[in-house]
Amino acid sequence: MNTEAVAEQLLEQLASKADGAFAQGMQRYFPSEIKALGVSNAAVVALANDHVRARPDTPAAARLHLAEEVLSRATHHEEVLLGFALLHKVAKAELGPELLDHCLDWLEQHVSNWAQCDDLCLKLLYPFFLGHLDQIPRTRAWIESPSSWARRAANVAVVKFVRRRVGRATYELPLSHVFDNCVRLMHDEDVYVQKGCGWLLKVAGQAHPEEVEAFVRRWSGDLKRDTFRYAIEKMDRQTRASLMSLGREAGR
Repeated sequence: MNTEAVAEQLLEQLASKADGAFAQGMQRYFPSEIKALGVSNAAVVALANDHVRARPDTPAAARLHLAEEVLSRATHHEEVLLGFALLHKVAKAELGPELLDHCLDWLEQHVSNWAQCDDLCLKLLYPFFLGHLDQIPRTRAWIESPSSWARRAANVAVVKFVRRRVGRATYELPLSHVFDNCVRLMHDEDVYVQKGCGWLLKVAGQAHPEEVEAFVRRWSGDLKRDTFRYAIEKMDRQTRASLMSLGREAGR
């Protein structure tokens, strides 16, 4: 496969679907303007899936190389999503631990907004982790990344594994993983990192309500406003009111 030529062809096909009005409408989901073609997520994924289906015998290494090539050329939001989408169908069974190294690099070098970060976490890393549960702990190291998107991904990448049926067994993310992540990121100033912490605590609270309530009580004076509010969002009314009073005492 001529990787450069295929990448160029895919990007041209994607550009042919551009819609200026749709691109303008997308802006309302982002706090600052993004450079977008105006192609829906579904259309991006369909383009990638058509490519994968037409070449079932392509080795996983070649698919990874193609994704890298697309990402290296990406200048628009949807082009980044296309790079990730080319690997969705092969992540679980065909890609190995090296994918996490690539993902960290992509988060640091190519991801530029929350939607790209969450797409990588929930559409690419989710199926990968279903086939590689032993690799989940490696994401904890992302907390030390200079990239706020990698730090957000340290939590978003594991939200679906707080308690997840995998085959005949149930996988549970250790609460020590959840709490340690949130403590280490507690004073991070990036709002999307904090929302990621709150999201993970919210999901963990549905599986382990007493433990998460105790964690929020203990750290109520330190948790950032967004983390605190996300964390208690799904708790019962009485517990939420009690914790909100702690938040008010902390000046939140």
